[in-house]
Amino acid sequence: MTATVRLDLHVHSRYSVDSRLSFDQILERITYEGLQGFALTDHDTTAGLAELNQLRTSYPGYWFVPGVEVSTLEGHLLVYGVHEAPPAHRSLAETLERVAALGGVSVLAHPFRRVHGVGRRLASEAKVQGLEGRNGKNSELSNTRAELLAARRSLASTGGSDAHEPALVGRAFTEFGAEVASLDDVLEQLRKGQATSAGASLSLAGRVRSALRDGLLRTVRGFRPVGPRSVHPDRF
Repeated sequence: MTATVRLDLHVHSRYSVDSRLSFDQILERITYEGLQGFALTDHDTTAGLAELNQLRTSYPGYWFVPGVEVSTLEGHLLVYGVHEAPPAHRSLAETLERVAALGGVSVLAHPFRRVHGVGRRLASEAKVQGLEGRNGKNSELSNTRAELLAARRSLASTGGSDAHEPALVGRAFTEFGAEVASLDDVLEQLRKGQATSAGASLSLAGRVRSALRDGLLRTVRGFRPVGPRSVHPDRF
């Protein structure tokens, strides 16, 4: 590759209970936003990876990263490079051990989000390869805190839209160096902290609309909460 590779590393498809995004919609938006690919990170399932592999065959010029967003007891964890989902609702420490055994890369999702974020203490000490420095559905303050902490810890700072609807796909993304030539290179750069977050945050009004929409869709599809929803103010 001769140019920087830009990937949206946090996308939810119709295989997540709170999303109806088809792969065609995701790919259309990725192309529109000028990105080269995305990571499929559905909630606690890798059921969509077979369809993702079909895309890889049909569109060899794009990057499709297998992944999952795991609901741990303390908050959400993005995992890349795995083809099975670690068990949900276990402790973060236990989940990280399982990911390591699977050969995956662990990145804390939206660590400073008050619901489903692990909070300051765990974000400061958890044995992960990266922090999601820029989440397309977070506030600018939460994203800035995550980016600064990733820099302080010399970890990868990833960016992802956290999209559950077409308009948000590609809103935030991760930049990799020109030397990336394979999926293994993408994972290795994450492990080495050689990834940079970029893109936009979301306004308060936008976050409220998005939360209401996701909640409504979960209800329509048969309400199932996406991980523990307890909030611990002392963690932030």
